[in-house]
Amino acid sequence: MAFAPSPIPSRTQYVQEAIKHDILTGGLRPGQALVEAELAARFGVSKTPVREALKTLAGSGLVVMSQYKGVTVRMVDADMARAVYDVRLLLEPEAVRRAVASGAPLDAAHEALARAADADDPAERSLANRAFHRALYLPCGNPLLGRMLDEVRDQAALVSTVAWAAVPSWEREAAEHEEILRLAAAGDADGARRAVHAHIASFVERAFPANPLEPAPGSSPLDSDSE
Repeated sequence: MAFAPSPIPSRTQYVQEAIKHDILTGGLRPGQALVEAELAARFGVSKTPVREALKTLAGSGLVVMSQYKGVTVRMVDADMARAVYDVRLLLEPEAVRRAVASGAPLDAAHEALARAADADDPAERSLANRAFHRALYLPCGNPLLGRMLDEVRDQAALVSTVAWAAVPSWEREAAEHEEILRLAAAGDADGARRAVHAHIASFVERAFPANPLEPAPGSSPLDSDSE
């Protein structure tokens, strides 16, 4: 029986994923300019797939397109961070509760937690962190709920990348992940929901405190002009 080969990603998809990876692992910093000609030369493509990739990334909230400033990596300020994490607080704990209540397998979450613990650098840790959360909420039984969380997943990762660069807090978050997974493995759906809620809420409060006089990580006086 013949097997069809895996589809080859389009140039646009390849460029999009490469730029997204660099943004979410700190290779490209908030506010950094993304010049089409430079990116085209880097990836060995024409400007067209670069332009289309940047449009898609703008739609997902990772880059900002401005008539005056061109395309830049999105700045992260307290308002943006709190908006993204507010959506997570409303949706993710309930999604995890449903997944645990349904008896969804936790193999992927265990694997992601192990990868995070063995990571050699913050970039790998960040990718493993995203995989851990997604492994817990995706089997919630409601594909729409999973897609809604996926839509804010990249912006949440951008927030955490900026926050970790300013105030590393991985050890505390790793301990919270272990507790969430322990509760999930025990079948304690409500306990896992509460732990996820506390985990998300405490992170944004540490990284972007409510005190308006304290600057947020990665913010600048020009943030309001970059949106």
